[in-house]
Amino acid sequence: MIEQLTQLETDSDGGELFELRLFVTGASINSTRAIENLKHICETYIPGKYSLEIIDVYQQRTLAESEQIIALPLLIKKMPLPQRRLIGDMSDTVKVLKGLGISH
Repeated sequence: MIEQLTQLETDSDGGELFELRLFVTGASINSTRAIENLKHICETYIPGKYSLEIIDVYQQRTLAESEQIIALPLLIKKMPLPQRRLIGDMSDTVKVLKGLGISH
C-alpha cells in the first residue's frame, strides 16, 4: 500500500510546502493511529501546504530499506530542509509540530 495524499496549493503567502513520508506496518493499531494523528495535524496546521505519502513497509520493502528504517511508524520530512525523522504514533502534537519546524 502506498497512499498518496496531496494537499498542495499555490503558495501565495511565501510559506513552505511540506513533503512528508509516513512508513507504517500494515493496519496495526499504531500505524492507524499515526495516520489519523498526522492527517489531523496537517489539516489543522498546514492545510493545502503538504504532500503526504503513506508507505506500508510490508509491501514496499526496498523503499523502506533505502530509507534505512529502524523503527515504525516513522515520519520523514523530506522538504523543507533540513530533513527530519519522527518515530511513534504522532499523538504528541507539540512534538510533531516541533519536528516539522512549525510554530503554532
